[in-house]
Formats: sequence, C-alpha cells, structure tokens
Amino acid sequence: MKNIRRFKNSIITVIALIMYSGCMAGLFLLLGIDNFAVVSLSRTSVVMAFTFIIVGFLLVRTYGRFDVGIRKSRPIVISLSLALILDDIVTYFVMVIMNTNDENGRMVRFSSIGYLILAVIGQILIISLFVHLGNSFFFAVTEPEKTLIVAACREDLEKVKRAVGLFDRRYDITRMALAGSEDIEGLIPEFKSVFIYDIPERERAALVKKCYVERVSLYCFPCIEDVLMHNSPQLMFSDLPFYLSDFNRMTFEQRVIKRLADIFVSAFMLLITSPILLISAIAIKSEDHGSVFFRQERATIRGRVFKIYKFRTMKENIENFSAVRDDDRITKTGRFLRKYRIDELPQFINIIKGEMSLVGPRPEMLKNVEEYTKDLPEFSYRLKMKAGLTGFAQIMGKYNTSSKDKLILDLMYIEEFSIATDIKILLQTLTVLFSAEESTEGFDE
Repeated sequence: MKNIRRFKNSIITVIALIMYSGCMAGLFLLLGIDNFAVVSLSRTSVVMAFTFIIVGFLLVRTYGRFDVGIRKSRPIVISLSLALILDDIVTYFVMVIMNTNDENGRMVRFSSIGYLILAVIGQILIISLFVHLGNSFFFAVTEPEKTLIVAACREDLEKVKRAVGLFDRRYDITRMALAGSEDIEGLIPEFKSVFIYDIPERERAALVKKCYVERVSLYCFPCIEDVLMHNSPQLMFSDLPFYLSDFNRMTFEQRVIKRLADIFVSAFMLLITSPILLISAIAIKSEDHGSVFFRQERATIRGRVFKIYKFRTMKENIENFSAVRDDDRITKTGRFLRKYRIDELPQFINIIKGEMSLVGPRPEMLKNVEEYTKDLPEFSYRLKMKAGLTGFAQIMGKYNTSSKDKLILDLMYIEEFSIATDIKILLQTLTVLFSAEESTEGFDE
C-alpha cells in the first residue's frame, strides 16, 4: 500500500489518459462508419486528431481537469463532459470541412450526426465510469487529512466547517479554533491541513510562517489586499525585487473588443433564445395575468444607475427585498425560470444598450450596495468595471453568498481581466445550469 501511495499521482494520470483515449477512439470509430477517411491514415484523420487533442486540451483547462480527490465526482463529470462535447462539435466540423472536396462535388454535407450523438452519450458514460473509478482509487489509498480550522468568530468557523465538510473524505475536521483565543501556532504540528478564514493580519502572518516551517498544507481565505496584488509581476530595480500592481483601467483596444463582443454575442443570443423568451412570457402572463418583465434600478460602473430587465418571477405589488429560502413571493413559473437562470435572459437588452457587459461584477440592488458599503467600504471597488451578466461571483458563488465573499470574487475578476478570461468565464457559465439548485439558493432570512 505504501508503494501504491507513492505512485498515486502517476496511476491517476494513467487512468485519465485511458479515459481521454477511450473518448477519442469512440468518436473516431463511430464517425468512421460513414467516413472511411476518419479511421484510416489520411489527411482527414490526422487533422481531426490534432484538432481533438489541441482543442480538448484548451477546453479541459477552461472547464477543469481530471482532478479526482480534489473535486467531487459530479462537478468533474459535468465539466469534462461539457469540454468533450464542445471538442466533439469542433472536430466534427473539421471532418465536414475536410470532406468538402472535389470527390464530393465541393458540397458541404452534414453526415453522421446520429453517430456524433451516440459518441457524446458514450463519452459521458466513459467519463462517469472513470471519474468514479479515479475518486474511489484516490480515497482507497489516501487517508483523510487531520484538519484544523481557524477563524475570527464562531459564525465564520461554522461557515468554513460546512464548506470543507462537504469534502469529508479528504479532510477530517478534528479541531476548530478562534484566532487569539489559544496558542494556535503550537497546535499546527498536529495537523496535515489548516484552513484560515478572515483573521487579523498579524496572526495570519504568524500562522503562514508556522505552516511553512512545519510543512503543513495551508488553505488561506484571501483578504482584499491579496486579491489586488494577485497578478503582480516581479520587477527588479538593481538588486531590489518589487511587485508591480498596475491599477490602470482597460486599454482602448480591450474596451473596443469587449464592447463589440457584447453587442454581437447578445444579439445572437436574443435571436437563438427567442422561442424560450416567447414561451416564458406566455407562461408568466398566463399564471397571474401580471406584467411579463421586472425592472429595477441597479448600480454599474462608477456608480451609474440603470434599470435592469428580468422576467418577473415574483408576485406583483409585494415588498421588494432579496429572495429568501422557500420564499412564498416566488410564483410557480418564476421558480422554474430562476432555477435555470432563464429570468436573466432579458438582460441581453441591457448589454446591447451598453448598461451592462457580458462579463463583469454582478449588478446589485441599490439598497444592498448601500447596506454592504456601510459594513464594508471596499464593496464600492466593484464599481471599477461595468456590471456583467456573468462573472466569477455568478459562477462560483451562490445567490446567498455573503457580501464580502462576493466582493472577493468580483475583485478577482477585475484584477485578472483579459479577453481570454472573459472567454473562459463565458464557457464556464454553462456549468451553472447543472448546479441550478445550489446556485439559486436563497438567504436564510
């Protein structure tokens, strides 16, 4: 068993390679039934193979790797399945283009679509099997890590315990401690993992150093300053190293590309989702004969106020405040629309008008912005960029994520901004549809 643990990562890598190879082989064999060039040594098969490998590599980096032991099986299956479905579609179009030649009369033919669908189904089954196999192997040879949680208050301790407790096969939470209440540095050598959440800077620095000396894995919730310095490059001035944090705004070129993408993608999405928009409008109107749309003032870049468009999901003429768990103000139709984020689709109109962007900090209600800023003045930092339909806070957070946690996620996006990051976030947004119950969970009160 000791030798197996020693080569654990190598064995998991082999399992992943077998899984990817099986998915690729299944796609090529099925498409090759009607297209012999796909399964023979030809220009078509070589180009398709390179396409599948390169595009697959990029998409897996976007959605998430075969990181068994770190994430639960379901999120891994969802992310890898989405990556390979998109990879299959790109590879299929390459086959179609390669088959558009003199032999076929230069005609574009979309053949073997049924086999493509069968390949996708087979790949999802293969991914599910190997992910569960990988996680089972990982936890069979890995004992749960003895874990310590440190926070500044009881409420935060319980919050971290709930979050880390979801991964109880990886972390054995054996102790929780309040910062400053006892000799925490003396406790660290007893543990393999330490989680630190929102504690005073001096105490955090001491615990970081102690974990480094004792070689204990440290999971540290970032403070705002950490996020602002996160992507700072190292520069040398003579023999003095410095980290550069350039807090300037986007370049002119970035603003132009982002705005053009906002217009074209939003117009395209309104076009292809028009049947869903129509059905949703009819369902809302039929249930209680009220208005179809809900308009509300929200804050965007530099504090500018605009009216956001959403499908109405609550009863009319009721007090307006953030949704809570089992909220009886939400209609039956509204509950479905909120679950799958369909109520957000009219915001493409806001994006075309220039009031929002496809990617950016979530536009909060003015009342929430005022309340959050009183307790957390840095909350106004989110207004450095235009509000977005999607972003880190919308993908990784939940509806009831705390204001400080949302701020951290939004600042992570602002400080990591690039066109490539926007593309990555847009692709990752698809995963939200498969975690609808969790991501739309209301506040407790």
